[in-house]
Amino acid sequence: MVNVWAISFSEAHEIYKNPMMLWPQSFTIEPYKYIFHTKVLLKAFEITVFVTVVGTLLNLAFTATGAYGLSKTHIPGHRFLLWLVIIPMLFGAGLIPMYILLKNIGLLNSIWVLIIPQLVAPFNLILMRNFFWSIPESLEESARIDGASELRVLWSVILPLSKPVIATVGLFYAVGHWNDFFSGLFFISDNSKWPLQMVLRSIIIDFNMLNMGTQNTNTLNDASHLVVQPENIKAATIIFAIVPILVVYPFLQKYFVKGIMLGSVKG
Repeated sequence: MVNVWAISFSEAHEIYKNPMMLWPQSFTIEPYKYIFHTKVLLKAFEITVFVTVVGTLLNLAFTATGAYGLSKTHIPGHRFLLWLVIIPMLFGAGLIPMYILLKNIGLLNSIWVLIIPQLVAPFNLILMRNFFWSIPESLEESARIDGASELRVLWSVILPLSKPVIATVGLFYAVGHWNDFFSGLFFISDNSKWPLQMVLRSIIIDFNMLNMGTQNTNTLNDASHLVVQPENIKAATIIFAIVPILVVYPFLQKYFVKGIMLGSVKG
């Protein structure tokens, strides 16, 4: 990672002299100017940000409500419903049945194909369910005595006490959405709707991906004078894809660690 960072800020001729550099040589930001002039990359970044933000919010909403219901062991059919969550976690139908299903419901070549099939991850659901299960039931009973409905109990009592597990599960979902390129590879053939990781993969394999028809010709002419090579651009693109998660993680780290520790102690 340090080597990729150093290459992204180095002039092209220095890369061939010292390809294993750990510090930028002949410092330059021209590769970043180049990629910020590239519409295909910025479009992919917008798609990935949308999928990560909207997808994570929907993930947490569906996972929290499902986990809350499954944490109530007294409801009829509780064990059957729990097995409905566990079995798909262990056994999957495979890629072809998934493709046929998504095609039949009209999700292929849609941004929503990156969100809806992954609304609930069984592991995260069970993790959150176990956390909810560890919260004293007396708190919920007090809220019900005051006339609170189940939804009100979840929103006003359970969720405020569950910030660590929400941050933990939310981080899992967000990183999963941000790094997902298999969904784009298998279910999106329109390259204008590719997520960032799919475009990044294509740039690493074929540098000409940056010069697709989605980019303005004038922009290319303006950027043609930049002293950059494919290695600079590839490294800068990788750093461009990594930085957002690195920026967000420190703010969630304390909740992430606390969530894991609470789950292990109370579980």
